[in-house]
Amino acid sequence: MPAFLSGISGDALKERKMLIPQGTKKILLIQLGDIGDVVYTVPTIHAVKKAFPQAEISLLLREGNGALLAFDPAVSGIWEVRKGKGSIFSRLRESLRFLWNFYRAGFEVVIDLRASERGAYMAFLTGAPIRISQAFKDVSFLRNRLFTHLVNPLPRRPDDGGAVEQSLRIIRATGIEAKGEQPTLFLDPVAKERMIHLLKELGIYHRPWLSLSPFSRWDYKELPTSTWQKVMTLLSNKGKVPMVLVGGVQEAKKAEVLVKGLKNTVEVYNLAGKTNLADLASLLSLSTVHLGVDSGAVHIAAAVGTPTVSVFGPSNYQEWAPRGEKHKVVLGKGDCVPCGKKGCNHSGYSRCLVELSPYTIVGVVEEILKGLI
Repeated sequence: MPAFLSGISGDALKERKMLIPQGTKKILLIQLGDIGDVVYTVPTIHAVKKAFPQAEISLLLREGNGALLAFDPAVSGIWEVRKGKGSIFSRLRESLRFLWNFYRAGFEVVIDLRASERGAYMAFLTGAPIRISQAFKDVSFLRNRLFTHLVNPLPRRPDDGGAVEQSLRIIRATGIEAKGEQPTLFLDPVAKERMIHLLKELGIYHRPWLSLSPFSRWDYKELPTSTWQKVMTLLSNKGKVPMVLVGGVQEAKKAEVLVKGLKNTVEVYNLAGKTNLADLASLLSLSTVHLGVDSGAVHIAAAVGTPTVSVFGPSNYQEWAPRGEKHKVVLGKGDCVPCGKKGCNHSGYSRCLVELSPYTIVGVVEEILKGLI
């Protein structure tokens, strides 16, 4: 059975022996969440590296997410859980090869930062003698038993650092001191040069411009297409500021529909589905202001230093919206915001966002632009 440890803080933290041995040389952090989860894990990575400067800090992430952290000096290695291709036999062979190499990596300590079953199994398959996770409730009988140590972090404070605390609380409970700093991403220099060249080709590199991420993995977080078209038209009429649409491959068709409805009335460049994550981070770092719904692009933009305006409806803006004076939040219409549901009564339809006025969004964007251009 795993050992249980409770959260500690202050002087008690300094007096207590750290759960992870000081001579540890290989530590794996498992973060199999979405892009935003990966971004908000950065302060945890740096805190672990600070506590164990001699150790190699590796990460296990979802396929593609490693590009965001490839140039972080605290990161020594990145492993990605990939979807196999080809026949069932080739996928099986590829999976077995991955797991064998994963086991042979020789991790001494593994910390899983989420409640997923997959992360627990991957932690167990490393063979690491110390496997740590939070003691999550409402999980399978087996999940918690795949770890050698389970921690119970201290309760959250209302004024804490938001989403960064989700993983910071876990490592604090192991004895690591960690401040609730907001994340900073390190850019791929080749990708940044590539994006600078692209912006020069578009003729907007030396001009103020807006990046926009209208889409989310979850439809209930999105504004109607007509609202975006009105927002873009109003911003174009008032400031003649060019706009660049960003998004994943799966959002490219939505972006095409949005742009087509503008009927060439707005200077907009559609890059949805045309950038990888390294390119996207570099592109957003060059944007004057980023405007978007609650999605990965907003979190990336904030983490590369770009001022943001984020639109939140049902999801918890107090937890997930970027922190700091140069970041603004527009809330959906209604006293029910945020309800924490997947749309009204979990219907996938969010009235608070459907009824949100385009003029409200434009007013906030104009306010933040005044101090920048």
